[in-house]
Amino acid sequence: MTINCKGELIDLSSPKVMGILNVTPDSFFDGGKYKSDHAILTQVEKMLTEGATFIDVGAYSSRPGAAHISEEIELQRLLPILELILAKFPTTLISVDTFRSTIAKKSIETGASLINDISGGSIDTNMFATIGKLKVPYILMHIKGTPQNMQQNPSYTDVTSEVLYYFSEKIAALHKEKVNDVIIDLGFGFGKTTAHNYELLKNMDLFQKLELPILTGVSRKSMLYKLLDSDAKNALNATSIVNTIALQKGSNILRVHDVKEAVECVKILEQIQ
Repeated sequence: MTINCKGELIDLSSPKVMGILNVTPDSFFDGGKYKSDHAILTQVEKMLTEGATFIDVGAYSSRPGAAHISEEIELQRLLPILELILAKFPTTLISVDTFRSTIAKKSIETGASLINDISGGSIDTNMFATIGKLKVPYILMHIKGTPQNMQQNPSYTDVTSEVLYYFSEKIAALHKEKVNDVIIDLGFGFGKTTAHNYELLKNMDLFQKLELPILTGVSRKSMLYKLLDSDAKNALNATSIVNTIALQKGSNILRVHDVKEAVECVKILEQIQ
């Protein structure tokens, strides 16, 4: 199972780790932490050294109830940081976390390698066609609603079958646009209650029937710390536990704030498989 990033084939049959770099002032865990060039480059170097294959850069906070920002502000935040990272670490495979097709296009032109769209093409209807033209890998996430309203009483009759159906429809639409490399993300915490999240985790192996790589993003999320009566700051152990379960159920990429610990999950599981 491989994806093509800038002509380099990345083998996902051995799971990979994606390090999160939020350059937003209001992300739920590390918002406002990486303000200076030095802080950004130090964090990227740390994640790469610890074993990250991808760095996921986001300039639009998608935490529940986050403020909506304009395309101009997102671009102003994002492009200088892509240029900064690639000037220092030119071979870095950067994933850009955006749901806007124009920002996806400008990011790839600036040197990013793949697009991570939390909206699954539902907010910007030009996204699928844009990705098809750009010929880059696309992370297709499941969401119900928008970041502004997704946690206002989300409901499903059967969350697993509804999310599976969502993916089958979206994948068909992406194939129509000649998108070759699609990675699916079940969207933990995006329009789901804690019970929905754990139902999806329990049934994650069913999503292997789509025969596409699976990305898991549970790092320090409320589905972990609320269950344990804790907070994001103290949710690293819970993150490692759920990442290990996800790997056992077929996840190919772990998207995390803490790269070293995720790499350890992968190494230990590979040792016994």
